[in-house]
Amino acid sequence: MTQDKQLTVGLAITGSFCTFDKIKETAAQLVANNIRLIPIYSFHVQQMDTRFGTAKDFRSEMERITGQKGIDTIPQAEPIGPTGYLDALILAPCTGNTLAKLCAGITDTPVLMAAKAHLRNEKPLILSISTNDALGMNFKNIGMLMNMKHIYFVPFGQDNYKKKTNSMIAHTELIGDTLTQALQGKQIQPVILAPQC
Repeated sequence: MTQDKQLTVGLAITGSFCTFDKIKETAAQLVANNIRLIPIYSFHVQQMDTRFGTAKDFRSEMERITGQKGIDTIPQAEPIGPTGYLDALILAPCTGNTLAKLCAGITDTPVLMAAKAHLRNEKPLILSISTNDALGMNFKNIGMLMNMKHIYFVPFGQDNYKKKTNSMIAHTELIGDTLTQALQGKQIQPVILAPQC
């Protein structure tokens, strides 16, 4: 995607830590396409060090890529609604936990508050899922969110159908194309793609 007018887009990050390298690549691509990218961090992303790296290092890298400190509290996320300054909001990765809470209208993290606040402006909310229970407990939530106005999905597929039969993950390389379509009110197709392994 190439943008003439600079867009302001939120990138809300939740705790699917194994996908963080892909998210950093996506962030760099979006910034390279003249997008002002505002990171928004869940509490787990802010606090948890994992085998994939430390929370501090990840946030420092995102700040370097985007040039933005980011949003890390619920009060900081709430003004997204009344000010309406985001053209779109991308949840990437969007865990099963966040997916379920979003579907239930729960707003107990900065990411979920950002999503709730943004949706009130009837602008695109884009979900890039990464969940081990997409074809299990979260299957119904995906279906419900797929049917809601202003919510769009990055195409996704099973990431390891032999060992994790219910697990699905978004094709993050399609986030930019999904954003382009969502800004026109269209869901990119096809939504379900072949397994990634």
